[in-house]
Amino acid sequence: MKATDQLVHFLEAELGISDGAISLALRHCEQTPNFLAMTLWQYGLVTLDQLAQIFDWLETV
Repeated sequence: MKATDQLVHFLEAELGISDGAISLALRHCEQTPNFLAMTLWQYGLVTLDQLAQIFDWLETV
């Protein structure tokens, strides 16, 4: 499974981020998918706490 796919699964399953929010963020960071978490936060689609959870998860992958 691709790393981005794993991250999307985590966002949906663990944080309850909607498909629409994830799709929006993916469209805005197509060139640099590594910035998905930051893009979600930049557009107000995740909180700072959720952003921290995402970074914690990314450290374990």
